[in-house]
Amino acid sequence: MTSRIIPAPGPARTLAFAQLTNSVGDGAFYVTSALFFTRVVGLSPAQIGLGLTLGWAVGFLAGVPLGHAADRLGARRVAIGLAVATAVAISAFLFVRTFPLFIAAAIVYAVCQCGLTAARQALLAGSVDPATRTEVRAHLQSTLNAGLAVGAALGGLALQLDTTAAYLAVFAIDALAFLGCALILRGAPAIAGVPAVKGEPRLAVLRDRPYAVVTLLNTVLQLHIPLINLAIPLWIVTRTAAPTWMVSTLLVINTTSVVLFQVRLARRVTSLPSAARSIRHGGTILLASCLAFALTAAGGPPWIACAILLAAAALQALGEMLHSAGAYAVSFDLAPADKHGQYQGFFGSGFAVARMVGPLLLTTMILTWGLLGWLILGALFLGAALAMGPAVRWAARTRPATTEAPVLVGAR
Repeated sequence: MTSRIIPAPGPARTLAFAQLTNSVGDGAFYVTSALFFTRVVGLSPAQIGLGLTLGWAVGFLAGVPLGHAADRLGARRVAIGLAVATAVAISAFLFVRTFPLFIAAAIVYAVCQCGLTAARQALLAGSVDPATRTEVRAHLQSTLNAGLAVGAALGGLALQLDTTAAYLAVFAIDALAFLGCALILRGAPAIAGVPAVKGEPRLAVLRDRPYAVVTLLNTVLQLHIPLINLAIPLWIVTRTAAPTWMVSTLLVINTTSVVLFQVRLARRVTSLPSAARSIRHGGTILLASCLAFALTAAGGPPWIACAILLAAAALQALGEMLHSAGAYAVSFDLAPADKHGQYQGFFGSGFAVARMVGPLLLTTMILTWGLLGWLILGALFLGAALAMGPAVRWAARTRPATTEAPVLVGAR
C-alpha cells in the first residue's frame, strides 16, 4: 500500500508529504465549508456561490502570473510563500462575518491555491527526473486522495457535533495544515530562478496556441470533478430509487480507487503518444460511465439502481485515472524547461474553470435534461479525448528540441 501512495525517499517524497499534509485540511474544508459559511459566517447559499465563483475566477487569472513568478524567483520560495498565504486566507474566514469581507477572503484563498498548484508543479518539474515525473505526479494524486479522505472524516465529526466551536476548529486545522505544508516544502530542493531573456514575451504561454488547445480539451475532461462531487449525488437523491447512503459509497469508491491504482496506471504512460492514448481511453470510459448513470433512473427496485451505480462509479473512477495519467505527461512534456511555472499555471487553470462553470453546467444538463444531458456530457468527454491526440501532435511539432537541466542551489 505504501509504495502506491508514498514515493521513494528524496524530493518526490518531500513533495508527497507536503501534499498529504495540506490535503487533510482541504478534505475537512470541502466537507464543512457550506455549513460553516451559512451557520457561522451567516451567508445565504446564493452569497456563498457568488463569492466562491468570483474567487475562482480571479484565481484562474492569477495562476499564470504566479507560475511565472515561480520560474523567475524559484519554485520552492514561491510555493512556501503561497502555502503560508493560503493559511492566512483560511484564518481570515475565522473572523469574517460580512459578505464583502467573505468575497475578499475567498479571492485571496483561490488565488493562493491556484498559484500554489503552479509553483509546486514547477518544483516537481525541476527536482524530479523527467522520466519519472508522470509516476511521481500520480503518487501526489494518491496522497491527495488519501489526505482528503482523512480530512473528510474530521469534517464529518464536525458535522456530527454541529457546533460553532467544531466548525472553527476544522478551519483552524486547515490553516495549520497549510503551515505544515510550507514547513515540509523547506526540505525540497531549491531551484534557481531563470532570468528573463531580452525580447522574449513575459508570459509566453499565452501565445502558445497549440498548448492552449490542449489545455481547453483537458478542461472539458476535468468536468468529471464537479460531476462526482455535486451532480452525481444530486442525481442519486432526486432521480433514482437508490438509498442516500450510496452517495458516500460512490465517493469512497472514487477516492480509494485513485489511492490504489493511479500510480499503476500512470506507469504505463511513458511518452506523448502513450499519454494521448491514455486520455483517449479515459474519455471513452467516461462516456460509458455517463450511459450507466443514465440507466439508474429507469426504475425498478433499489438494489438494481445500487448495482448499476456501483458499476458506473467504477467506470467513472477508471476513466478519471486514465485521463489524469495522460494529462500529467502532456502538461509537463509540452512545457519549456525554463517556463514550467507559467505553463503549469495555465494548464492547471482548467481546474478553476471546472469549479466555476461545472456546477451550473452539470446540474442543468443532468438534473434538468436527464438522459439527453448524460448523452451530451458523455459526447463532450469522448470528443475532447479523441481531439487530444491531434492537438498533442500539433503541439509537439512546435516544441524546440531542448534538454532539461534544472539548476539546484541546495536544500534545507
